[in-house]
Amino acid sequence: MSKKILTTPIKDEDLKDIQIGDIIYLTGTIVTCRDVAHRRLIEEKIPLPVDLNGNAIFHAGPIVRDHGNEDYEIISIGPTTSMRMEKFEKEFIEQTGVKLIVGKGGMGKNTEAGCKNHKALHLVFPAGNAVYAATKVERIKEVHWKDLGMPESLWVCEVKEFGPLIVSIDSEGNNIFERNKVEFNKRKEEQYEFISKQVRFIK
Repeated sequence: MSKKILTTPIKDEDLKDIQIGDIIYLTGTIVTCRDVAHRRLIEEKIPLPVDLNGNAIFHAGPIVRDHGNEDYEIISIGPTTSMRMEKFEKEFIEQTGVKLIVGKGGMGKNTEAGCKNHKALHLVFPAGNAVYAATKVERIKEVHWKDLGMPESLWVCEVKEFGPLIVSIDSEGNNIFERNKVEFNKRKEEQYEFISKQVRFIK
């Protein structure tokens, strides 16, 4: 199977054949964007200082080395739990035109609707690989909202084949985490019934 690489800026048609469970890689621009940045845009109505249209965000709080003179180096960049941004993500997608939301774990109905209505994806970066992820960042192009501190600042990164990224919500709103819950619960009931027969003597 060929390696799927998405390059920013991403268009709607670039996502039409991508389904949940697919693995893709990203080349181009990705911006770290966590709780406070979402809250500033959605609740405080403060415009983002970076154009996300067709680009990607990463729910991540990186560790960055400052070499001075606006020269920065990503040391570690691990994903933050995406569900923390769930209440904001639909409006965030609507207002920014972002196409890829990368994080850890699943997201819910709000994000599903945003992805379906505006043709975007939520993707999972495997946890525990923050140092490896940093090797895929070629450079930090700029940084905004440094008043928020290192983890919450908007670090605009140039990446090459950043991944692997597992599609958890596709552009039709299908959600692999929700689909798996149904299947896993079905298996759980089957196994519960099987095990109960084996240990009925202790009841």
